[in-house]
Amino acid sequence: MTIIEAPRRTATTPTGTATEKTMLDVAAVTRLLEAEGILDYSGHVSARIPGRDAFVIQIGSTSRAELAPESVLVVDYDGKVLEGDGQPPSELPIHTEIFRARPDVESILHSHMELAIAFTMMEGVTLVPMRARASRWKSGIPIDPDPSHIKFVSQGQALAKTLGPHHAVLMRAHGLCVVAESARALFVDAVHFRENAQAQMQALQAGARPMPLTEAEIAQIEKMEMRDWHIKKLWNYYIRKYVKEGMLPREWGDALIPSKEALRRDKMMKDA
Repeated sequence: MTIIEAPRRTATTPTGTATEKTMLDVAAVTRLLEAEGILDYSGHVSARIPGRDAFVIQIGSTSRAELAPESVLVVDYDGKVLEGDGQPPSELPIHTEIFRARPDVESILHSHMELAIAFTMMEGVTLVPMRARASRWKSGIPIDPDPSHIKFVSQGQALAKTLGPHHAVLMRAHGLCVVAESARALFVDAVHFRENAQAQMQALQAGARPMPLTEAEIAQIEKMEMRDWHIKKLWNYYIRKYVKEGMLPREWGDALIPSKEALRRDKMMKDA
């Protein structure tokens, strides 16, 4: 894939409210995922910009632990850098081709989570929904057979085909991708994806046969689900936690911490 760079963009260059918000969300999500051990020196997050035929993704060489909006690029779906100074990650085709194939997807995570990789290296073992929040992956978690870095459009297209309509895909001996309706939802899903993989691995390590959620159990879980509110709740917890601990700049708090009104549930569950 040919990557075309654009002129340097400074922190003071106006880019529009939607673009700035998306850059900040991606920077915050990246730092949160690094703090949680889901990202490290590699891996990346992307998100579509509302109202623009483009998405944002970090400069590939920038530390995930220090990512700021100024180190986030605006890129089109042909891989051309529209705004920013630097090169996107070498595996940019992961993002361009999943976005092309899945118009419902607003944000993508590519991670080299070791626990997830382990499930691509065990014969006869499939990662399945074990915990309640893993009902998100009830349709399945396929494994893409290409163990190499995804640097060509054809590889990205093959990965997107493997992902299909699902919300996550494992990559043989390499990593995973998780997709969601927003960068904030993506972070929450990544946390629950890891929790679910840990639960299944613990069952395997205990020498027991894992007991995944049944269709009836998933139906009951989803009957009680309040996804939008749950995302806000977890986002509020992790943003406050890492602002307090200094992992996120305190000045980001005003833009990222949900308001008290935003954290109100739209509905309450009541017995019939």
